[in-house]
Amino acid sequence: MTSATIDPPSATKAIQKSVLKTTINPWLMPVLVIVLLVTIVLSVGIGAVYITPNEIGLILRKLLGGTVEVDGTKEAILLVIRMPRVCLAILIGAGLAISGAAIQGLFRNPLADPGLIGISSGASLAAVTMIVLEVSFFQKLTGVMGMYALSVVAFLGACATAFFVYRIARVAGKDLITTMLLTGIAINALSGAITGIMTYLATDEQLRNITFWSLGSLGGASWTSVLAILPFTVIALLGIPRLAKSLNLLALGESQASMLGVNLKSVKRQVIIFATMAVGTSVAVAGIIGFVGLVIPHLIRIGVGSDHRRVLIGSALGGAIVLSLADSLARTLVAPAELPIGILTALIGTPVFLWILFRNRRR
Repeated sequence: MTSATIDPPSATKAIQKSVLKTTINPWLMPVLVIVLLVTIVLSVGIGAVYITPNEIGLILRKLLGGTVEVDGTKEAILLVIRMPRVCLAILIGAGLAISGAAIQGLFRNPLADPGLIGISSGASLAAVTMIVLEVSFFQKLTGVMGMYALSVVAFLGACATAFFVYRIARVAGKDLITTMLLTGIAINALSGAITGIMTYLATDEQLRNITFWSLGSLGGASWTSVLAILPFTVIALLGIPRLAKSLNLLALGESQASMLGVNLKSVKRQVIIFATMAVGTSVAVAGIIGFVGLVIPHLIRIGVGSDHRRVLIGSALGGAIVLSLADSLARTLVAPAELPIGILTALIGTPVFLWILFRNRRR
């Protein structure tokens, strides 16, 4: 029996509708877009020097060639410090959240996130290894790339881990989801153990660098770092939504999705590649930021249902909003000091995640 005989377009659409029959809030997407715009204005304005929305508009008008008088100090703060940081938060938050939604759809498990298959731990292990081991390769790389060498090594670590997990999961020419999941868990445990050994061998200065890396921060944001992750994140943000229909059908199970014409091998490969690009670059420039890829897709599903065409886009918007707000709190709560953003996302994400679990249990 071929897929052509059991997969007419009308049958596929009917099955999708039956699977995705949930209560949908049509206003959530426009609200998320508006909230994101308000969040951007709020985030670039607040800080030790407050910049009003009107001043922000005047500075942007001058940037575009207008002849207006603006405060030079505020102009420098906005264009050199805050705007790169907010742009970086938006890119990282959107990339982490949409990757989390795609991974959950691939594994058909709402508790999955990109860290489950070892992407984050692989990047972290590579970074910690470079911090602690002063081998000639790392020294040469630092001499060539300077301060960006650590980010490059972390990204390569994420890519190597994802490739390793994907290759092990291939059995008899098929990509087994269960094997991929178990391999990711094993890689996470191994990476944690090796990271522990490196931490034990580290000096006090190296320990501070490792702590910064493990807690996450956007303090080093610049236009250079924004441009460095922009192409990778944009490719993921554009590529993952194209897989929405396949992820919807995959909710029926692998065999049913295959009979309905889904190329499982291609879908799995693309999800892993796109998630690695988004998560690997975010860890490379900001360290490990948890809970964004796990909690945001949950919240979006409550509002828009199970259709990945809405879940993926909504997750990207929600992740950008949450991480921008978290970063604003991180740099203002204990000013002039700064909290690691990973601490805030964990403090915010844990109670929200527990609320979701209790809510589902009551239902």
